[in-house]
Amino acid sequence: MERPTWLAWADTLQTIAAAGLTYSRDPFDLDRFGQVRRVAAEILAAHTDLDPGAALARLEAEPGYVTPKVDVRAAVLHGDRILLVQEVSDGRWSLPGGWADLGESPGEVAAREVREEAGLLVRPVRLLAVLDKHKHPHPPQLAHVYKIIFLCQPTGGTLRASAETPGVAWFARQDLPPLSLDRVLPAQVERLFQLAEQPGAPADFD
Repeated sequence: MERPTWLAWADTLQTIAAAGLTYSRDPFDLDRFGQVRRVAAEILAAHTDLDPGAALARLEAEPGYVTPKVDVRAAVLHGDRILLVQEVSDGRWSLPGGWADLGESPGEVAAREVREEAGLLVRPVRLLAVLDKHKHPHPPQLAHVYKIIFLCQPTGGTLRASAETPGVAWFARQDLPPLSLDRVLPAQVERLFQLAEQPGAPADFD
């Protein structure tokens, strides 16, 4: 999917500004890179519901060299059904998962997220996909996100909701609920079923 031009501009300017503010020592250069970041914030504010101050604060909240964030998700399948959790933020449904934490491997993140959000114990058995979120038709966002999705096998536990996920259920492949499109797309769910049905298939990427 082609990213909106304004988002590409803001992302590029933020990347340049963050690197410059991290590695420059000259006070004049630091001032110039600060100006570049403020322009990125103005672009972001012009195309979102953020005011310029809030947009700048969001950019300043990620100091250092800008790298992609990592979102780890678990595809837990049972026949033609998939485990989904309801997100408290928008009331829609997604694969269990979330941001990768320091000190955990991607597979450990996937297993922990399923345990915390759905009550099941699972074992990651196969990498299904490593996706660049900007290359898929998710709603636009400034952050550059890589999505890592594992096929996970239940090993125990009891299905239950949590404070983060007030709903937890199995859904048939052809009867998905409204999905939280910022997190997962219907075509992605279908592709996960297809990959799971082909044990020798390589993981999708990009």
